[in-house]
Amino acid sequence: MRQAERAIFDLRRGLPILVRDNGSTTLIQAVEGLDDKALAELQALGGSLPRLVLSSHRMAALGFGDTEQPAAVSLSPLPDSKGLHDLACMRDARLPDGARQAPAGKVDRAAIRLLSHALLVPAAVACDVAAAQAGRVEAEVANGNLLVVDADIALKLGAGGAGGPGALNRISEARVPLAEAENSRFVLFREADGVHEHVAVVIGDPAKWPEDVPVRLHSSCLTGDLFGSLRCDCGEQLRRGVAAINAQGGGVLLYLSQEGRGIGLANKLRAYGLQDEGLDTIDADQTIGFSKDERNFRVAHEMLEQLGVSRILLLTNNPGKVEALQRAGINVVARQAIYGEVTRQNQRYLATKAARHGHWLHELLDEQDEPSSQQPESLPAPEAAARN
Repeated sequence: MRQAERAIFDLRRGLPILVRDNGSTTLIQAVEGLDDKALAELQALGGSLPRLVLSSHRMAALGFGDTEQPAAVSLSPLPDSKGLHDLACMRDARLPDGARQAPAGKVDRAAIRLLSHALLVPAAVACDVAAAQAGRVEAEVANGNLLVVDADIALKLGAGGAGGPGALNRISEARVPLAEAENSRFVLFREADGVHEHVAVVIGDPAKWPEDVPVRLHSSCLTGDLFGSLRCDCGEQLRRGVAAINAQGGGVLLYLSQEGRGIGLANKLRAYGLQDEGLDTIDADQTIGFSKDERNFRVAHEMLEQLGVSRILLLTNNPGKVEALQRAGINVVARQAIYGEVTRQNQRYLATKAARHGHWLHELLDEQDEPSSQQPESLPAPEAAARN
């Protein structure tokens, strides 16, 4: 697993990696950041014509909605780096005549998994190593210039969490008084990949918490939480969530490193640009190759488990969070709505979350005012919740 995690850093630096599967070897490089020189060097090292690997969501945006797996696209002649970038994430791009697409093999699927985990656009160039180039490639591996990853190991990355259960380490903590909750303590957790860090904001005295501990899962939002962006309601939900937990005797707010529903800040800003062109938040994410929600709430379950919390009142408007925690074994006894304000700038965003994500926001959107946090409502058993 460590090799796969190291590969993330090489891919983010714009370097190629070598992915192996049953004796076959393939050079993989991210399309994001690729230039013509790097593309020529990749092809010279591999000795074969590279193919373009795209996620199923990007293929759907290109008009191929019948695939549920990444696709390998053969292009002859091969476009330059700008042309590949356009095919990877530009809204109006189309595959050229003569392009042949096929279901991605294991190596190609591993490439998409690595790129998504690296928070890069999920598009890669893949160049199979020709027999005549095998010696040169192995020499690059031996001198440390090329990192090797097994395809099966790469595919396990992020499946149920990087490194699996127990890979979340409690690192440090301190008292941090907040305006909405003076008696607060921050506990930092780090994932095994060394990239992602999450904070549990422990509010009040755990010995005096209610039996059903108030909990909110809040995904990081730099633009909303820090700068007060009007495009979303995240900053208001964050502060109102802390205040609501404090008012009910204390509990936990999990501040999760999951910017842009798990696609990262760079891709979130790309999606914002597409929204300015008329796409909604879901279609914008799909255009650059992502699903409507890339988050894995396994980490929230592990944080609550380490904090000794198993029975909760969940402050959320998102049924997916309820279901994810229930499947993980957390007893979500009840749910409580937590709203921000509807503004001219975020109304479409909130309406899309209600209509296409299934978020419980209809009351807020109907009222068009500033509702306070709602009273808790009981939830069905986990089996029933999964069906709804």
